[in-house]
Amino acid sequence: MNRPPYTHTPAIVRRVAAIGEALGRLSAEWERGGDLRLRRANRIRSVHGSLAIEGNTLSEAQITAILDGRRVIAPPREIQEVRNALAAYDRLAEWRPERESDLLAAHGVLMAGLLDEAGVWRRGGVGVMAGDRVIHMAPRAHRVPGLKRDLLGWLAATDEHPLIANSVFHYEFEFIHPFADGNGRVGRLWQTLILSRWQTLFADLPVESLIHAHQAEYYQAIQDATAGADSAPFIDFMLRMIHEALEAGAPQATPQVTPQVARLLGVLVGEWSRDELMAALNLRDRKSFRERYLAPALANGLIEMTQPARPNSPGQRYRLTEIGLRIRS
Repeated sequence: MNRPPYTHTPAIVRRVAAIGEALGRLSAEWERGGDLRLRRANRIRSVHGSLAIEGNTLSEAQITAILDGRRVIAPPREIQEVRNALAAYDRLAEWRPERESDLLAAHGVLMAGLLDEAGVWRRGGVGVMAGDRVIHMAPRAHRVPGLKRDLLGWLAATDEHPLIANSVFHYEFEFIHPFADGNGRVGRLWQTLILSRWQTLFADLPVESLIHAHQAEYYQAIQDATAGADSAPFIDFMLRMIHEALEAGAPQATPQVTPQVARLLGVLVGEWSRDELMAALNLRDRKSFRERYLAPALANGLIEMTQPARPNSPGQRYRLTEIGLRIRS
């Protein structure tokens, strides 16, 4: 089997080391303070983040209601997507990352009632989309079974560090795009599965919410890796998301917030645009606002986008989540 093309850059080596240190700290804290409420909240954030990238508009509060069996008024397809994702994450312990039948079964669960070809390799051509733009045309359909067998075989046999192997697999999976639809959500689910087989706490760490908060960078990393025929840019991005998730993941019923994020929560009432928020906070530096206010609030599930599938849309607005409302009050 061929080794996927990737290089170990100094940045990647540093990030792996930093993740190891953060993992050691979080593991100890998790053993002392982890509880079922936190795990449930993180699972909701994982589902919300992964589906929001695909355009699902349901909020964390609505996903919570679906999980509790309460009635939610929303598009039936979006409700089905949530139910499927909750069911798939609940079955993580049953699946093995290198097993083809399990990968197909996971796609079948995630896309049940949404896609005629749920649980089977695609039969036609597909592309990777960023909003309305095609950023990658996947290999021809007849090559998919062989490419997937090679990739799963490499994953089973590699002695690569799990953090790097996971990121390589995630990129190669999205490059192959083996299903007619649902590739992004399966790829992120399989990332969680691979990581949780290495360290169990990753099953309850919502890396997906960080990817959602940095969605434009996620697509750009895929493009950069494809353009250079080397998944190093995607590995570096994914390791950064994992590290940030670990740093933000200490078990606590209510996330701690910085003074900047607290100010943002304090002024946000209803749905506001980026410019309206900056004006309310008397800020002019867009980069500083994004890095110190907006991105941390999104990553911690305190606010959410009204158009998650189009993060850079001119009409994008932001609103508080249930957690954000609780913290502000």
